[in-house]
Amino acid sequence: MKRQFNAQRLDVQAFAEDGAELSGQAELRSFARLSGESGGRGAERPVEWSAQGELLNPRHVHPEVWLHLTASAVMPLTCQRCLEPVDVPVSVERSFRFVADEETAAAEDDESEEDLLAISRAFDLLGLVEDELLMEVPAVPRHEVCPEPVQFSAADPGFEEAAPAENPFAALKVLKGGKG
Repeated sequence: MKRQFNAQRLDVQAFAEDGAELSGQAELRSFARLSGESGGRGAERPVEWSAQGELLNPRHVHPEVWLHLTASAVMPLTCQRCLEPVDVPVSVERSFRFVADEETAAAEDDESEEDLLAISRAFDLLGLVEDELLMEVPAVPRHEVCPEPVQFSAADPGFEEAAPAENPFAALKVLKGGKG
C-alpha cells in the first residue's frame, strides 16, 4: 500500500524512500509573503508546484535523501520605471539534499554545491515553495518596454530660474589686479 503524503507536514525520509511525487496548485493568496510582494493584487492567480523524493545509495549506512522541487507563478508587480502594473513570471527548479540536523547542514554548507536542509518528519513543503519563489522575485520589476513613454523630467513651478553663474576666471583676474 502506498503512503499518503501531506505537503504541509511532509515526512521527508519516507517521501524519498517511496520515490513519491506530490504536485499541486494553490492561489497566490495562500502564500502570505508572496502575496504581500504583489500588494494584494492577483490573489486568485495560481502558484503551481511539484516535488519528487529520491533516495540515493539506499543500501548505504547513510543514504542520501533528496527532494527535487519545481514551482512557478506569474506575479502582478509594479514596474519601477513607469509605475504601471507588470506581470512577472517567476519559476524555480532546484534540488535539496537533506541531512540529519541543522548543525550538520551548517557544517557541510560551505563545502557542498547542493542546497542542504535538515530532515524532518513534519517538513513544510509549501513553505519551501514560497521561500524559493520569493528569492526569484526581481528586486526592481519592470516592463521590457513600458506601455506608455516615461517622462524623465521634473519641473517645480515655484522654482525661480537661477541667474547665470559668474565666470570663476573673471573673479581670479580681479584678484590678480586686472593684469592682462
